[in-house]
Amino acid sequence: MKMMIYFARRLLIMLLTLFIIATATFFLLAATPGDALSARVEKLPDAVAERLYAKYGLDRPVMERYVNTMTGLLHGDFGDSIIYEGQTVQSIIREKGPISARLGIQQMLVGVTAGLLLGMLAAIKKGTIWDYFVVGFSVLLISVPNLIFALMLQQIFAGNLKWFPVIGWPRENIWFGGWEYTILPTFAGCFGYIASYARLLKASMLDVMNQDYILTAQSKGLSRGEVIRHHVLRNSFIPIVTQLPMSIAMCITGSFFIESVFSIPGLGLYYVEAVAAQDIPIVMGQTVILSAIYIAVVFLTDILYTIVDPRIRIAGGKR
Repeated sequence: MKMMIYFARRLLIMLLTLFIIATATFFLLAATPGDALSARVEKLPDAVAERLYAKYGLDRPVMERYVNTMTGLLHGDFGDSIIYEGQTVQSIIREKGPISARLGIQQMLVGVTAGLLLGMLAAIKKGTIWDYFVVGFSVLLISVPNLIFALMLQQIFAGNLKWFPVIGWPRENIWFGGWEYTILPTFAGCFGYIASYARLLKASMLDVMNQDYILTAQSKGLSRGEVIRHHVLRNSFIPIVTQLPMSIAMCITGSFFIESVFSIPGLGLYYVEAVAAQDIPIVMGQTVILSAIYIAVVFLTDILYTIVDPRIRIAGGKR
């Protein structure tokens, strides 16, 4: 019974959160001066301009447009794009989603792996120069935006050294082809993962190392390596397991600004262009879909935490 109440409450909270996000997004776009048709209708006859505004419903009052937009969202109809004629949110996600997913997956795999290795190094070598290096490196990576790293890598390795293409993305075999196009965007977007996972694993390992059962294992004659492999690492990975779903959600949604810098035709590039052009259907649709993914992942993370740590009850509190 408690489980059902918990699921029902979380579902209501998720739906309310999505409603607030969609409402805020619509009115923020509506409050911005101009609209997506302003540039297109400047040289058109008035009658043609009026038909265009009527076609996309931009000639109606704000509240009427809000009700129509929210009604469409409830039915899964996000409408047609204004700046990308003939395309809908569903078609854009279907065509561009794999591109953003590949980039995000590569960034996550490289970043998480490197972050975990650095976190283990910092914890094992606590108080040494390696520890200070990892801490300083993590602070640097978390402080500098990925956009800056993207521009630096592009300038040095693509512009000056000419080792990689400046912009572009493989057009064929988008999952496994054209690796030369993906290396710089991958490294530009993996630094955040490195910093967060290095700090998270280091803190978790140091906490586990101070537990009584670790001292007991050491007193039984186990070597430091055996203690770390069999006791410290296994228990230190509980926070990592609960953090991974959020990283997966991030990698699926794409790296918006990195895609813009490298002209990668993924969801991020389309989203940034749609926001700049005030393409309300595309912005609303992608915002709601990506928000729903994040909210669902947060919920799944809570469930996963109760699985990896049985001391946590689903209804809250410790056993």
